[in-house]
Amino acid sequence: MKKRIIIIQFVLACFFASNLSLQAQNTVLQELEEIAIIDQKVMMPMRDGIRLATDIYRPKTDEKVPIIFSKTPYNFNSWGDGKERTGTAKRALEAVKRGYAYVVQNERGRYFSEGEWDILGAPTTDGFDAFTWMKNQSWSNGKIGTLGCSSTAEWQMAVAALDHPSHAAMVPQGFGAGVGKVGKIIEQGNWYRGGAEQMLFFSWLYGVEHDKFKPRIPAGATQEDLIRISRFYDLAPENPPVNMAKALKHLPIQDILKNINGKNDIFDKMIRRKPNSKAWFNGGLYHDNTEIGVPSFWFASWYDVSITPNLALFNHVRNNSKNAEIRDNQYLVIAPTLHCAYSRASENTIVGERSVGDARLNYNEQIYSWFDLWLKEKQNDFKEKTPRVQYYTMGSNKWQASENWPPKKAKLTTYYLNSNGKANSFYGDGKLTTKKPKSDNPDSFTYDPMNPVPSYGGNVCCTGNAIKGGSFNQQQMEARNDILVYTTDVLKEGVEVSGFIESTLYVSSDVKDTDFTIKLIDVYPDGKAYNLDETIQRVRYREGYDKEVFMEKGKVYKVDLTPMSTSNYFKKGHRIRIEISSSNFPRFARNLNTGGNNYDEKEGVIAHNKVHHSSKYMSQIKIPMVVK
Repeated sequence: MKKRIIIIQFVLACFFASNLSLQAQNTVLQELEEIAIIDQKVMMPMRDGIRLATDIYRPKTDEKVPIIFSKTPYNFNSWGDGKERTGTAKRALEAVKRGYAYVVQNERGRYFSEGEWDILGAPTTDGFDAFTWMKNQSWSNGKIGTLGCSSTAEWQMAVAALDHPSHAAMVPQGFGAGVGKVGKIIEQGNWYRGGAEQMLFFSWLYGVEHDKFKPRIPAGATQEDLIRISRFYDLAPENPPVNMAKALKHLPIQDILKNINGKNDIFDKMIRRKPNSKAWFNGGLYHDNTEIGVPSFWFASWYDVSITPNLALFNHVRNNSKNAEIRDNQYLVIAPTLHCAYSRASENTIVGERSVGDARLNYNEQIYSWFDLWLKEKQNDFKEKTPRVQYYTMGSNKWQASENWPPKKAKLTTYYLNSNGKANSFYGDGKLTTKKPKSDNPDSFTYDPMNPVPSYGGNVCCTGNAIKGGSFNQQQMEARNDILVYTTDVLKEGVEVSGFIESTLYVSSDVKDTDFTIKLIDVYPDGKAYNLDETIQRVRYREGYDKEVFMEKGKVYKVDLTPMSTSNYFKKGHRIRIEISSSNFPRFARNLNTGGNNYDEKEGVIAHNKVHHSSKYMSQIKIPMVVK
């Protein structure tokens, strides 16, 4: 009898919980219907006749209103699996309440949009044409702001460079995959870091790219037809679940998607592109040879895959725009979160395993104040109240403000690598010291591509179940002999590190090509070692990405790695540490050490690598320490 009562209580609890959820859903939809004119599945025409599926939510008013526009490859359909969804409705409700039309559109070839999809929402002209169409609507005041995170942000920079007169402001968030080349940084949309393939798109494309054999909407389908069928068919096929950690181990890497029965078209052409291939400059990526003429409110995250190129792009626009007004209207927020996780910050924000304290910020209020300034031309207090750069310092766990990035008080301090040649693992004798090394006692390790250093936490995104992002205690990793560990003495005083971290290694090997990796670590008094950022460099690209220069056995080469970035307070009693190895997998593709293409090879060779440190070969890391 008792068991029966418990079962009944459980069933009733589930019923009431479901009912409350349904009530909340209905409330959102009802509230939106009361205040908004809703026009779904509007097929907006592009210059080539292709129509893009668009939902429009605008205030019930006779006054012309500004527009917040979001273009996305993701599914924003109001219905899924026969149930009504409220994600889009919630965002629309927020915008409409504040006097904006909210317009969301699928990129061509996605869901109900016509045409063939290509990554980053190509062609860029689709964004430009959408602006023109929206500007010309009778209810539009002609001013458009763009908003979105990740793929919903990454098209914004390229279209901003087209300088449409109605594009009045943008808010790109987690936008790294839209960055091609900025200065010395050549990411090509997060496909590369230091010339090594980042594997995030390997798994992302598996889950995202639609198959050309999917059911198609007939040409000329009416808005009425599309609204009707969207209630029971959302054009969102589910790929079979895959153990991505296992899938990414497949060789050759060009066959990874093929091996799991994924669609291979886009991936196949991208995996064969070298870092400086002309093909990267023909798509939807932003490169620094074009001008951004739009006031921009940028959002980045310390544990996002693209943190360094994000910050580099902000600095580039702010320092190099030809228009003084544009230079002066660039703002930046850097949160201590994973990719696009700003709003999930809490009183006790946990990123991986590490608590970084109360990282909340009034994101919505700032964003809408920004849009009010540019889309409604309100003379509000955004500029007076909003710091140029808002950045969160982990360790001290507080928001800080600066006029620049890095903060002007951040001064580079050079730490040199030193040891007696036994820096392997945290049991070794590797030191980080401000004293220049003298005699060369190189540290040696063996890199076997068949047994790479596994990725553990880090600045990652979109790898499915292959990697958990964030900050994790690296002690178990540091027990490996193929990781060199260099650590400062215990800090007698706390120190803030905020800015770009620059690394130079002098290396040698017995193979034609290999990689070198670095992690920056905060070591606690109890030995816990939390990762802050990481980088990599493929040695063949040490002289630039327009050529491949291979190594000679035993010869020493200077290698400058792509900078890392962070803001972290190393407390008194803590230590600063770096880890050096030749792999961080599957965060980055393994270098098979052959000097070949790497993408079409099944077998690698073992590399015997050395890091040199002496008066001649001063391997070093430059750390931006804030002088109080």
